[in-house]
Amino acid sequence: MLAIALIVLGILTRFLPHAPNFNPAIAIALFGGYYLNKKYALSVPLLLMVISDIFLGLHNTILFTWGSVVLISILGLSQKKNKSILNVAGFSLISAVLFFVITNFGVWFSGWYPYTLKGLTDCFIMGIPFFRATLLSTLVYAAVMFGAYELIARLVKNTRFAAALVSELK
Repeated sequence: MLAIALIVLGILTRFLPHAPNFNPAIAIALFGGYYLNKKYALSVPLLLMVISDIFLGLHNTILFTWGSVVLISILGLSQKKNKSILNVAGFSLISAVLFFVITNFGVWFSGWYPYTLKGLTDCFIMGIPFFRATLLSTLVYAAVMFGAYELIARLVKNTRFAAALVSELK
């Protein structure tokens, strides 16, 4: 149930009006790594990107965007036992930077800029405005998702709803 909710949330927010690069995809990938089992942690962000990109438009950097969200999920999986506010905030920052570096390298590699050091530098400089929104959205969405999940988990801890929250974690 949680996996489906994350896919739907991710797809819907990519279609709703928003500032460029301000969406929860990176936060969902990180969150899924922390809270879903390995199969779902890796497939949820990939599915949300694939399904939404089919409708938004495929591009020659999809391997870099899709690959980066899977890599971010792996980061989340590696931190599953280290949940803390500081850890989540730090890995949210790392995830946004990782996405920026991988996808901008992909833009350069795909021939949008000359294959020179100046071309690579220009590519990264031109990506900075998009990085601001990526970083801010990752931090905001991660805070909301991790915070809401932990709050709900505590509220339903000793109720019959607790099993529904835990079922996808194993």
